[in-house]
This record gives sequence, structure tokens and C-alpha cells, in this order.
Amino acid sequence: MFDCGMHMGHHDSQRYPDFARILAAAPGAADFTSAISCLVITHFHLDHIGALPYFTEVCGYSGPVYMTYPTKALAPLMLEDYRKVMVDHRGEEEQYSYEDIQRCMKKVIPVDLKQTIQVDRDLVIRAYYAGHVLGAAMIYAKVGDATMVYTGDYNMTPDRHLGAAQIDRLKLDLLITESTYAKTVRDSKHAREREFLKAVHKCVAGGGKVLIPAFALGRAQELCILLDDYWERMNLKIPIYFSAGLTIQANMYYKMLIGWTSQKIKDSYTVHNPFDFKHVCHFERSFINDPGPCVLFATPGMISGGFSLEVFKRWAPSEKNLVTLPGYCVAGTIGHKLMSGKPTKIDLDKDTHVDVRCQIHQLSFSPHTDSKGIMDLTEFLSPNHVILVHGEKPQMAFLKDRIESELGMSCYYPANNETVSIPTAHNLKINATDKFISSCTTPQARDGLQAPNLICGDHLYGVNGELAEGILLMEKSRAPKILCEDELLQLLGTERHSVQFEPLLSSRIEEAQSAIVDDVASE
Repeated sequence: MFDCGMHMGHHDSQRYPDFARILAAAPGAADFTSAISCLVITHFHLDHIGALPYFTEVCGYSGPVYMTYPTKALAPLMLEDYRKVMVDHRGEEEQYSYEDIQRCMKKVIPVDLKQTIQVDRDLVIRAYYAGHVLGAAMIYAKVGDATMVYTGDYNMTPDRHLGAAQIDRLKLDLLITESTYAKTVRDSKHAREREFLKAVHKCVAGGGKVLIPAFALGRAQELCILLDDYWERMNLKIPIYFSAGLTIQANMYYKMLIGWTSQKIKDSYTVHNPFDFKHVCHFERSFINDPGPCVLFATPGMISGGFSLEVFKRWAPSEKNLVTLPGYCVAGTIGHKLMSGKPTKIDLDKDTHVDVRCQIHQLSFSPHTDSKGIMDLTEFLSPNHVILVHGEKPQMAFLKDRIESELGMSCYYPANNETVSIPTAHNLKINATDKFISSCTTPQARDGLQAPNLICGDHLYGVNGELAEGILLMEKSRAPKILCEDELLQLLGTERHSVQFEPLLSSRIEEAQSAIVDDVASE
């Protein structure tokens, strides 16, 4: 099972996956633990890990859970922050407790990049660097002869604090790739950074407040590095705030896990740790109504609840203020409504409305790869089949057509609860007898032959370049074996029988034909 996330746009039972489908797909399984071999988490974002404590502690899954070391370190912070927002601030029914999170994380098996894990007799997995956020991984899985890669979320271009995704050129039956930006080709990184800084500077210079809704891990660090550097160069004294103490813990982990960051940060780390922000300080709730300009990073991203929603309700009615959305927002969130147009009013519920007079600025600082990156990775890996996930239907349909027409690969974008069957080749390993191997080699090479070897490949050619011929013997409970004809006869305890044909002379043929005619006439 790949990932165990939640939908940020729902606040009812639809927020979690339909786990009952796991048991439906494994009729003989008594529980979730026996239904799946393992669970692999690609990174710490809630849409990939938010349901994990519920699945392990409430649903009872007790099998292996794999994730990278940084993900294991940072996931508890994200899960507890979300739990607090939902229970303490919104008063929702608790789905899992702080103790559930702690017990869940004790079951996690951390993995290194490119470490090969033999999950069971048939299943092998391996993690590759995905960029996106600290610790994010693409997962290679092999079951028997069937091979696949599940990308999770990834980025094909480096940014200020993370490198680009890296993976070996693998022979794959299937690639399952995210398609968040299936139709988008982004401008250059420097152009996007200039646009962001210009919008922020213009707002604060006019006395306005800037709200940047962001998850406390990932884009927050990327944009803080950018703003901290700009504030230093421009000698600005306007405060930049972080709303969550969570980010202080996060920055500590970023300092500890410097090996997972970009090469630029690794190179400069010995002189200056870029996560020691000079111009960024902690934000108190009492500051919300303070006069004067400021920049505030507030969690969660997408304005799906929590402190970012609280601040939005206070600041949105002012024309001087700015809400800048640095990444993708899921349908159903306030962020998505703001990105879908320029609403003048947003209904939070039937009794609560927010007048929106502030400026809305959408910037593509998303850690997801764009359409070009998806095509580049797909072409590089050259799988036999592609499945698109983590996207919106019209954009996925567009990308599917591109992959099939430009790359010549079968591509699918199944809806939730839809099943796709992918054909795979099955390679059979066959033992060969010494005599058969000798018949396929030159006399000089025969002396170097040792005990039976495995013959690999689609075709085996003999000494004269002709296709080698043998007999495939398949016995119950024994490995298949290829052997010579006389070896089979000896094994069966029988003698060779042959049928011999001789050519007839034309005179003999005429005699035979007239004899047949005479026989027919006499009848």
C-alpha cells in the first residue's frame, strides 16, 4: 500500500481513504495486516500521511510501515499540529490521540535512499530522492518479475533548499506518477522569485499586511530563505513572522538533516546555516490587530482551518492587505476558492461570511513538478505503462493524450474505486544440463564449463549461429530443466524410434496411381 493520506477539503468520513476496499480486494484476509504486505509512506504531507495513526491504531493494521529517516522525524510534528487544529480549535471529534501518534511512529521502519528492502519472499522495495520536501522519496517496487515506480510527490527542478529528484534508469512495467500540474509549464525560478518579492514589497511599502498560508515544513523554509536574503539586501525593518512554534522544531530538524538538502546549502553550511533566519521571528496572537505592515507565515496551507483561517478572516476585508498563495490548493479549501476567481465574499458556513477586499496573488512556488518534468521523468524511465494520480480529471486527460501520442506508452487515469489491470511479462528461469550447454558451445569452450548454469535471454544460439534446440522438462515440485533428446530417452527408460521417408521415382508414382484407379474400377 502506497501512502495513507487524508483529503484536506473534507471534514467528515470522506477525509480518510475507504479502507474497506483493502479487505474487499483480498477476500481471504481476516484483517488489514494479512491483506497487505506493507505500507510505504513517501513524505510527511498530510495528504500522504494524515490517516496513518487512524489506520494503525484505530483500524488495527500492525504490519511493517516504511518511510525515510527525515519523514519519520518530521511526521509526528505534522500529525500533532493537525490534530490540535481539528480538535482544540475547531472542536471536532478526535479521530486519533497524541498517544496514538506516538504508538504509530514506534511501528515505523526507517529506510535510507537506495537501500534495498526485502519485505517478504516476493516483494522488494527501494527509495529514491524525490525533492519536493525534506525526506520525500519515490518508491521502486518489484514483485516477482513485475516492476514499478510510485513517485509520490516530486520536483524535477532544484530550489533554494532541496535538490531535484534523482532515480536510476530502471526497466519498468508500470510508472504511477503524480499529475498535480499536468498542463502547467512554469516560468523560470528566478522570474517567479522576482514576482513574489515585488508583490510582497509593494504591499508592505503601502502599509499593508501580507498573509502567506503555508504548511510549516517545506515551502515555509524555501520562502523564508528567499525573504530573509531579500530583507538583508534591501535593509528592510518590517517584521517577518512565523505563526507556529512547530516551525522552530522543524528548522532544528532541517539543520540536523542537512544531507537531504540541496548541494548549495551543503556547500555553505559550514560557514552559515541558511535556516538560522535573521529577520524572521515568532508571532503572537495578540499581534493580529496591531497597526503597521508585516509579513506572516501561517499554518495550515490552503487556508483549510487553523490559524491561517483566523488571520484571513481579520485581514481579508482590507484593500491594503495581500494574501499570496504559494502553491496548489485542494478543492473545497478557502485557498482553492481564492485561486478559482476573485470572490468578494466567502461563506465559511451558513452563519459566517468573510468580505474579501484584499489583493489575491497566486504564485507557482509549489514543490510539485510541472508538465515538462512529468514528461521528462516518464521518457527517462520509459515504462511499458503509465498511471496518472494526484491530479484533476481534465488536466490528466490532456497529459494522457500527450504521453500516448508523444511517448507511445499506454496511459490511464483511473477515478477513485476504479480498477486498472496492467499486463506484465513473466520471465521463467530454467536449469540446463551440462550436455545441453556443451551442445551450444565451441569445442574450445567446453573444457571451461562447470556444473549446470542458468540460461538467460529470449534466444540461445548454437555453435554455427543456428537456434539451439532442446527439450523443456517440467515436473511437479521441481525446477524446469532443458536437456538434450537422448537425455530424455534415458530418463524415460525408452529407446529411440524413428520414421523414415524415402522419395519415389516418377515411374513408381505412375504405377501406384494406375493401381489405385484399377482398385476403384473393380469396386
